[in-house]
Order: sequence, then structure tokens, then C-alpha cells
Amino acid sequence: MEPKPPTKPTLDGLERRWADRWARSGVYRFDRTRPRVEVFSIDTPPPTVSGHLHLGHALSYTQTDVVARFQRMRGRAVFYPMGWDDNGLPTERRVQQHFGVRCDPSLPYKPAFEPPEWPSRQPIAVSRPNFVELCSQLTMEDEQAFEATFRRLGLSVDWSLTYATIGERARRASQRAFLRLLAKGLAYQADAPTLWEVDFHTAVAQAELEDREVEGMSYRLRFAGPEADGAVEVETTRPELLAACVALVVHPDDGRFAAMQGRTVRTPLFGAEVPVLAHKLAEPGKGTGIAMLCTFGDPTDLVWWRELKLPMRPVLDPDGTIRAVAWGTPGFECADPAAAQRAHDQLAGLPVGRARERVAALLRQAGALAAPPARVTQTVKFYEHGSQPVEILTSRQWFVRTISLKQALLVRGTELSWHPEWMRSRFQNWVEGLSADWCISRQRFFGVPFPLWYPVTEDGAVDHDHPLVPEETRLPVDPSTEVPAGYLPADRGRPGGFVGAPGVMDTWATSAITPEIAGGWEDDPDLFARVFPMDLRPQGHDIIRTWLFYSLARAHVEHGTVPWAHAVIAGWVVDPNRRKLAKSRGGGLTPGDVLERFGADAVRHWAASKRAGVDTTLDEGQLRVGRRLATKLLHAARFVLTLDGPAAAEATEALDRAMLAGLAGVVEEATAAFEAYEPANALEAGEAFFWTFCDHYLELVKGRAYGEAGPAGQASAVGALRLALDTMVRLFAPVLPFVTEEVWSWWRDGSVHASPWPEGGPLRAATGVEGPTPLALEAATAVLTEVRRAKTSAKQSLRTPVARVEVTDHPGRLAALSEAAGDLRRAGAITDLALLGPTDTPTVKVQLGT
Repeated sequence: MEPKPPTKPTLDGLERRWADRWARSGVYRFDRTRPRVEVFSIDTPPPTVSGHLHLGHALSYTQTDVVARFQRMRGRAVFYPMGWDDNGLPTERRVQQHFGVRCDPSLPYKPAFEPPEWPSRQPIAVSRPNFVELCSQLTMEDEQAFEATFRRLGLSVDWSLTYATIGERARRASQRAFLRLLAKGLAYQADAPTLWEVDFHTAVAQAELEDREVEGMSYRLRFAGPEADGAVEVETTRPELLAACVALVVHPDDGRFAAMQGRTVRTPLFGAEVPVLAHKLAEPGKGTGIAMLCTFGDPTDLVWWRELKLPMRPVLDPDGTIRAVAWGTPGFECADPAAAQRAHDQLAGLPVGRARERVAALLRQAGALAAPPARVTQTVKFYEHGSQPVEILTSRQWFVRTISLKQALLVRGTELSWHPEWMRSRFQNWVEGLSADWCISRQRFFGVPFPLWYPVTEDGAVDHDHPLVPEETRLPVDPSTEVPAGYLPADRGRPGGFVGAPGVMDTWATSAITPEIAGGWEDDPDLFARVFPMDLRPQGHDIIRTWLFYSLARAHVEHGTVPWAHAVIAGWVVDPNRRKLAKSRGGGLTPGDVLERFGADAVRHWAASKRAGVDTTLDEGQLRVGRRLATKLLHAARFVLTLDGPAAAEATEALDRAMLAGLAGVVEEATAAFEAYEPANALEAGEAFFWTFCDHYLELVKGRAYGEAGPAGQASAVGALRLALDTMVRLFAPVLPFVTEEVWSWWRDGSVHASPWPEGGPLRAATGVEGPTPLALEAATAVLTEVRRAKTSAKQSLRTPVARVEVTDHPGRLAALSEAAGDLRRAGAITDLALLGPTDTPTVKVQLGT
């Protein structure tokens, strides 16, 4: 078509115009008729729908989209869905705060319930169905906002493939996967020590913990030693758990305590006899070298308790307060039950912080503190979304066996291609360090329920050992409202009847099968066969231990394969203190802020320039560079497309051939980088060439392009310029989709994003010579740079005539330069260009004047 560039091209308005056209045209729609070999499928991370997107999303989702666009231009049918992770604790917390409510499952459903217009400090209790409705309402609003931002960012997602992790399809897949784990003996329930989040009153998994440094106090306690050996001093930061002490632990090689190993001591205040035992995890250099083992103060206590086969003495309730116990009863034996009970009654019902203060006072009064408390900084385990340290409580939970799969999963990890490669070690270290099976049950409300019921015996006891399981064809089911086969609604909760399984699955239990959910596992076998195993899993490095590990485990168990071929691990966007930007912390710029100020192509340029796995900051200077690049592309394209005269199909001039040869090399370098999942390298190569093209090549050939060297020279320049523009627009299309689509529309039909990726071969063929090189352009650029420098130093216009330029250089460069002498003279306004004898030391001497 005849080029029709606008008189004044601008970036303003491009995003809305092209986003609307892409949506109407379906240019990014997945072609499900293509065979698997021609499909590139992406397991898109479903963002947690609980507030606003942050700049880390803009970074990582752009990096994925750049790869998707490249693969589409390479001829692949790109399966690029979007999911919404809209169930779990973050969503519930946001709903509680937003509406001022809390869930009370004992309350009846109110069909006409309306949340308060202005939430109060005292949340309103609502039924579980009402609470779930509020969760669905808020997540739907958030999903619409997220989609609008992603569309504005230019993600080439097929929005018809959108799913939600609380949607019917996801619930069916998640429940099906659980039932199959149960049938294989890989899912089991147990009353066992469990990591417990006090604020949310729910179990959490090992992978959801993070270390935080907190200020605390260390207390040195006196335990009554064996017989007449005197007191044993023990340091602890958790004296409130003294009633739960079941042993003291020393290192087996610590000679200070060799004589005490196997003997017993008595706890202060409570007088319970506990053994002194040896374990290799004890640290002789920490505190007094002897540790108090309570059930349970931290994960190390749990390891000791298991391996030393000790009894359990729990003293914490699920709400994080000290529970009431009866001293002198089994499990709480002691020398003086009455005295122990008096001490314990002063602690019962207190939160751990207040209990710590109270027990310290009691110890001081009893003379059981060997030294004043000392301030300490300690590393404590927190749930990643919690505000208090996790506790370890005993409760009935569902687990998935992962410890027994460690070696098999390590082997699966070697089958993945990791980008960057060094992220593989993070996965390996996590798997090797696993110490517990995966707890998948949560004592929450907005999530995928366990598809089970339990029989109730005639004496009213719940039989957890023989769950009632539905047929897969019934899924998804909600056991709180539906009944198992063979029962009636009236049988719920009565002897001889049934009860529904309480709680919901951990959100990771559903997110772990996003390839299956998006790909239509069992629901759409034809689609699943075309997309699974998927090609790409993009994700952050902080969830290797959760999302990646769990997904790998589920695919290994269910399908006997890895769920994808490549894992691309994104870095974080961090604040000036190198902390990850996160929605939970609030503050800072949002994607909407930077999109409004700089535009989508500039934001994408910033994101695409960052390498996988490397944390980065928001650099407004680089955002300006990206916007300048997009603007320059508009104006360079307009210049090229407004040139008059015919365009030669084959270059006849040295500079044109050299430019096309250089561009061919850049295309091949960029292609190799994209294929290696290193788009930052592709952008770097393309951008460097583009600025050479604009700053040097255009200036060198401008006169000839205007016809100053005759029709043949003009046709060569115009043809080379248009071929280069066509190539560079396609080269930049994955990163700068809006401006490239705009330029493409000035002179090409269809979408640039449906056009083929450029190749080096046609560019070299267009030179008309064998083995073309960029040497002439490099040599001419070097001389023109010195001419410009001389004019600038003399504070002269770049149009100032130059009387003489003398050049010495290597023979090959001089020969190439001689072929480009005409273009160089015109560009530099040079009267006399003298190419002197060859030398090993290149020089350029510039004499200004006429």
C-alpha cells in the first residue's frame, strides 16, 4: 500500500486506539486447530486479586508478554491465558477490612444482607455464604481493574481463556486432583503438630513462612538440678511456654553436660521432671549451651520432639492464648500440683506477649531468674501475610506427601530448563531442606472446599477415618450445602448421618494445577493435548518453594512428567532499601501511575531491558529513554516513508549494503537471544543498531536519499531505508507493541504482531553481494564522528564546511571507506577527503573552512 504517515506523529492516544482494535480483531486469539508442535503454551501466573497491582507485576508480566509476542511472530499459535487467584487469606483479609465484617459459620444466611456503608472498628459477624458473596463481589471488581491495567500495558493475552481459581472449572479440577491424591494414598489427614497462624486462626505450610528479625528479651532460668548437683541454667526467649517444657537438650559432644545426659531436672514454677537429652542440632555456643524443648516453641522443637520421641504437653490455644490445664493429670504430672496450678492459673487466657511478662514476674518472685533479662534481636518465623510469629499447635489437618517424593522431584527439577540457570539451585536447596509434608487444609471460608463428608456413628462421633467420597462426575461439590450419595439433608449432623468436611484447601493446592485448569484437563481433552505439558512457566523467585515446587509435584504424581519445559524466573522491583515492592506494604508508584506519565511502550522498554532473576529499581531515567526510543521510531519512520522516488529491490551503494549486513547480524543476534529466553539481550542489540541507524546512517545517506547522487543512488538508499524500517519495526514489535503497530499501519496491511519475525538471510540477499559486511558503515561513522567533534569543539554549526579531512587506517577499512566517500563528503560537507597510507594507528585530521 502507498505509505501514508501523519504530518505530526505522536504517541498520544496510541494505547487506547490499538488496544480497542486488537480486542475487536482477535489478533491474539489462540488457534486451537494447530497441532501441539506448532503451539507455544504459557502457564501465566494468576495474580492475587486483593487490591492493586504493583510495579513488580508490570516488570514480570511484560517480560512474559515479550516472549509471547516473539513466539507468535515465529509462527507459533500462542496459548496465553490469564487467571485470577481470588481465593485465600489475602482476599479474606481485604474483604474483612473493606466491608468491616468477619465470618461466623454458625450464623444463618441473610439473602438481603448489605454491608455497612462505613466500616466500624468492631466488624459485623456474617454467615459463611454472606461472607463468600462479599469476597466474590470485591474480587470481581478487582479483576476488572487488573484486566484494564494489563490491557493498557499491552499484554497480548487471549482474554477468552480467562479463569479464576475460585471458579467452577478450577474448583472441579482442584477437587478432582485431591480425590486422586487420596486414592493414591498421597493425601492423608492426621492430628499432628501444625504451623499455625494466630491472626487468621488457620494452619499454614512450611513454604509460606518467611524469616523476620524482631526485638525481644532473653531470660536465664534456673531448673532444679538432679539430686545435690545444684541448679541448671537455661536461656530462653519464650518463658511463657515453660509449662510445655518436656526436655532440656544439649549437644552430644559438649563435655560440660556429659554427666547430666539421661538424668532429669525440674522446671521452675511447675516442678515437672524433664530429661536432659543429647541432639546434634543443639548449639553449644548459644546461651548456656543447654536448650529448653517445649511443645512447641519453634520448628527446631518439633524436630527434637520427633527424633527424641518425647511426649506432648500443649499449652497454647488456637487464638494464641495460654490454655487452661489441670496440673497433676496425665501429661501434666509434677511434684506439687497445687503450686503448679496456682502459677498456671495466672497465665491461662493471656496472649503470649502478656503471658511472657507475667511468667517473668513469677520467676523473679520465685528466685528462678539467674540474671536480669537481656535485650536480643532474633530471627523468627512468620506467615508471609501475617503480623505475628507462627505457632505450632496440634490439630487435625490434611497433608500431601512430599517428603517421600524428594528424590523424584529433584530429578524432575533437572528436566526443566531454568532461566537464569542459577535459579535451579534455589529449587534444589528447598527440596533438600524439606522437613514436613505439605499441609493443604486451611481453617478459612473463601476457597475450594474439600469434596468429602464424614459418617457420624450412632453414638454421635465423627468417623474421620472413612470419608465419604463423591464421584468425579459430581464435582465441584460443597459439602456444607450438598449431601453425600445415599443420605438426605435431614441426616446432616445427626447420629447415623454425616457431616461435611470443614475448612478449605490452601490456595496453593489449586494454583499448583494452573496448567491443568487453563488447559482444560479432563474437561477438554483435545485442548489439553495441544497445550500440555506447557512450554513456559514465568514466575518470581520468591515462590519457587511454593508455586513451582507444588506444580512440579502435582504434575509428577498425576501425569508422570514436568508441567512445562522452561521456567523463567523474574526478579523483584525493590524500593531504595532493597525491599520487594508489594501490595501488602502499600505506598509507592503503581503501574497506572507510570503508564499515565510515560506510556505503555516506555514501561515495557524498562521491563524488557531487565534480565531474568535480577532485582531492579524503578529508574525514571530509563523510562524516559524508552519513551524517547518510541518517539524517535515514529519520526524516523515518517522520514523514511515520505522519501520520494522508487525503491530499489537490491542495494547498489556500499553504505546501504553495509547497513543491511549489520542489521542482518543484529536480527540473528536478537533471534538467538529470544530463543534463549534472554529478551533483554535482544532489545540491547536492536536498540544499539537503531541509534546507529538514526544518528549516523540516516545522516550519511540523507543527501543521496533526496536524489543528490542521481536516481540510481537514490533508489538504493530508499530501498535500503524501507527494508531496514520494515525489519526494525518487526524487531521492536514484541517490546514496543503500540508504536510499532502505529508505524506498520502507515504502509502495511494487517497487524505487525501477526507478521513474520525478520530473518537475516533476506537482508543479506538484498545487498546483491556475497558475504556483505558492515565495515563501510563502521568506518564512515568513525570519520563522521570526528568531523562533528571538530565542529562542536570550534563551536561551529554541523553544516559548517570542512576544507580537508585526512584519514589513516587499516587497509580494509580504508578500502571500505573509499566506497562510501561520496556519502561521507555530503554528510560532513567535506571538500577534500584524503585517504592516506595504511597504518596500525587510525587517525582523522579535520581542517575546517572552505
